[in-house]
Amino acid sequence: MSLFTEVLFPALIDTLHMVLVSTLFSVIIGFVPAIILVITDDKGLKPNKIVNRVLDLVINMLRSFPFLILMIAIFPLTKILTGKSIGTTAAIVPLTVGAFPFAARVIESSLKEVDSGIIEAAKAFGAGTWQIVFRVMIIEALPSIILGITLTIITIIGYSAMAGAIGGGGLGDVAVKYGYYMFRTDIMIYTVIVLIVLVQLLQSLGNLLYKKLTK
Repeated sequence: MSLFTEVLFPALIDTLHMVLVSTLFSVIIGFVPAIILVITDDKGLKPNKIVNRVLDLVINMLRSFPFLILMIAIFPLTKILTGKSIGTTAAIVPLTVGAFPFAARVIESSLKEVDSGIIEAAKAFGAGTWQIVFRVMIIEALPSIILGITLTIITIIGYSAMAGAIGGGGLGDVAVKYGYYMFRTDIMIYTVIVLIVLVQLLQSLGNLLYKKLTK
């Protein structure tokens, strides 16, 4: 019990703090390029090939960065925003930068799944572009968006574990400090178990919300 309360529980709280805050920022930021990509698509509300292709390229480039390299590369930005380059709070910056392109893609995919007939009906009633986006597309795509956000959270959990390898804090930091450097195999195993349980709980919650929204 002391092992959990003294080592694993504080690390779990740090991980949840990093994951939830960075997920919030990632989803908020990710919505912007996702909406722009959808409405500027060839079949979108405001087709614009140049904007669509440039933004598509930028999102793909950001997604291609390995997270550890990205985290190190933006140390200066992290220090400007948080006042430090390592630690739980500092890790939120690279986690957000690394995850928002992923969030943008899953949100974009969800929005593109909306039935075109519903969009055409909204147009027929005189709805403007932003009314269709916020009052029709996002509402209709919400269950799918919830699943996408769940997937984003799980991805960020994986990123947060990697962040622990270079001072990001949380369960990844515990695994490195105790499991690797101190050869505490038991702590390494417990850390993995906690991460598995956390992922399963979040996935189950996401599935539950999806089912409730689709009824």
